[in-house]
Amino acid sequence: MLRKDLLRVSRAGGGYHPQFAERADRPLAARVVGTFADHVGEPRSALDAALADLEADADDFKLVRGFAALCERDATFETRAAVPPERARRAAFEAAESVGVVSETDRDRALARAGDRLGVAADAVADSLFADRDARQVLADFDPRWTPDELLDQYDLSLAQTALFDAVEVRVRCADPKALISAVKRLGLMYEIRRTDDGREVVVTGPDRLFRRGRRYGTAFARLLRSVATTADWRLTATIDDRGTERELTLTDDDVGVPGVAPLAEPTYDSGVESDFAARFAALSLDWDLVREPEPLAVGARVMIPDFAFDYRYADFRVFFEIMGFWTPEYVEKKLGQLADVEDVEMLVAVDESLGVSEEIEARDHRAITYSGSVRVKDVVDALRRYESDLVAETRAALPDELRPDADVVSLADLAETHGVSEDALADVTFPDHERVGRTLVRPVVLGDLADAIEPGTTLDAVEERLAEYGLSETSAVLSRLGYEVVWEGLSGGSIREKQR
Repeated sequence: MLRKDLLRVSRAGGGYHPQFAERADRPLAARVVGTFADHVGEPRSALDAALADLEADADDFKLVRGFAALCERDATFETRAAVPPERARRAAFEAAESVGVVSETDRDRALARAGDRLGVAADAVADSLFADRDARQVLADFDPRWTPDELLDQYDLSLAQTALFDAVEVRVRCADPKALISAVKRLGLMYEIRRTDDGREVVVTGPDRLFRRGRRYGTAFARLLRSVATTADWRLTATIDDRGTERELTLTDDDVGVPGVAPLAEPTYDSGVESDFAARFAALSLDWDLVREPEPLAVGARVMIPDFAFDYRYADFRVFFEIMGFWTPEYVEKKLGQLADVEDVEMLVAVDESLGVSEEIEARDHRAITYSGSVRVKDVVDALRRYESDLVAETRAALPDELRPDADVVSLADLAETHGVSEDALADVTFPDHERVGRTLVRPVVLGDLADAIEPGTTLDAVEERLAEYGLSETSAVLSRLGYEVVWEGLSGGSIREKQR
């Protein structure tokens, strides 16, 4: 972004058209870059004088200043002085007060006395007095990140961002709306997705748009442009408040791009509430897969992208999940109207208690989960369990009443995966050739072999090695089935004994 005083814009035809750099401006961009490089080691005043000469020769001085403002971000200026300027001024002013400076000779005497006090020459004190002023600072290093061609691209992006400072509404069409929505939420903006004759359009406004039409979110719109510009085939239209006159600004991927630097990585989640919930949900071992920003949903004439979806692992079934967090109550009311138009879709909605609208969501026949600070995973899991009971019953109906696995030992988890069902679906299936031991199916002959091999006094390590030969890992369940228990012997391990009754 550039300072607003560097904005170059045309209002021809009542529009709002940024005056982008042209290919013919490349030599000027190269001269600005070269001027910075040539003045490394020199004071800023010399650099400013050289840039002023370029301004005098250019068709538009604002273009030179725009290039220079971008180059300055890669420049390092230092204060170079024999004595820290603040210390030199303090010593010089104290000396001047004792001498009583009224003439040039008195000034020299004061500087000499200050030098004696600081242990440097009088000239060093004089040079240090104002060395920290901008004009006296030295260009210590210049490491440009852009070539002259890339500087043109960065200038166009920064100019377009500056033009958006006075935007009150932005409308975007792009090839990656999910990435756009993620950036919108991260910037604290509000959005709607509207259907148009040739696709979908994301309408972005500030949270206070419901109350007044203001420009306070112009900086956020400007930052959003960078995310838009990293996508392909996009078009942005903005309503600009130009000193009380509404004008329309239109930008496309032909106008603005991101130069040869890696685009800013978007965060995976738009808020701490979402990130916290996703992390805690993923830590659970459930039969649901969490999907971030699933496909858009048609809601009447508009479209919405929920925050999450839960996919049941063993059936084609999806539950959408929307977290209503920083939104204003009025904006939530608007969202509720959209949710009421969602048909044939299962949806959970988590609502910040401070919004006071959860009862209204319930009244609209959507499952509501209230939260304060963070969404309780247990509440969400409980809501999913209500669906899960029916899903388990449906998948169970596809199984026979009894199963005869070929393996001598097989875990219920592996058997469930083989049949594409959850472990719960196997709850009332019978296994004539096997016995359930914990969460594992074991043939009686295996249990007989183990009963012959294990006897009281056998060490726990020896038992576990024997069980591992059969692929058994649930030591406690197997020992209990065989009538044994473990006796722990301090830190040295344990041994087996018959269960005490």
